[in-house]
Amino acid sequence: MRVMVVDDHPMWREGVARDLGEAGYEIVATTGQGRQALRIAAAVRPELVILDLQLPDLPGVEVARGLGASEHPPRVLVLSASGEQDDVLEAVKAGASGYLVKSASREEFLDAVKRTADGDAVFTPGLAGLVLGEYRRLAAQPKAAEDDGPRLTDRETEILRLVAKGLSYRQIAERLVLSHRTVQNHVQNTLSKLQLHNRVELVRYAIEKGLADLD
Repeated sequence: MRVMVVDDHPMWREGVARDLGEAGYEIVATTGQGRQALRIAAAVRPELVILDLQLPDLPGVEVARGLGASEHPPRVLVLSASGEQDDVLEAVKAGASGYLVKSASREEFLDAVKRTADGDAVFTPGLAGLVLGEYRRLAAQPKAAEDDGPRLTDRETEILRLVAKGLSYRQIAERLVLSHRTVQNHVQNTLSKLQLHNRVELVRYAIEKGLADLD
């Protein structure tokens, strides 16, 4: 897994890069500037970006949005000192795959990185409910009439329901007696059919279509 670290505090940035390197990840770049991060990402094509929201030249949410619109969009794990609702929701709407506060332990951080790399939507405890609650609110708003959209297979729908309940790929694989890779392939096919980008958007879709029982 090729990783880029974006944080304007040199000691924090170096510490995160060191922890990731010791855990076996390939650090392809580090920077403390948002615009530079976008330029570097286009050149080195990281698969995962660890991103701080508070950058001196460009807000982290804009960096996340730019990364998501790139030719080779990486997964983005926000690592921020802020756990404020507005910051979390803006990061997710900008395309972040997960959100972790900097008070997390080294073990929690490395676990979040691994799960993000596996395709999970990862949030600091308490933040997942916040994100899902916002998506419930948005789903409850009146929408213009729309067609039924792409048709999912029974297996894709079954996996989508489990994704919406917050199960990881490995948990879904164990429950359905499938391989981890098979579950990933089904999720990727579903994302492609629905023209979505990540698991968080899948959860919102499941809620909007009445496929998610999250209570």
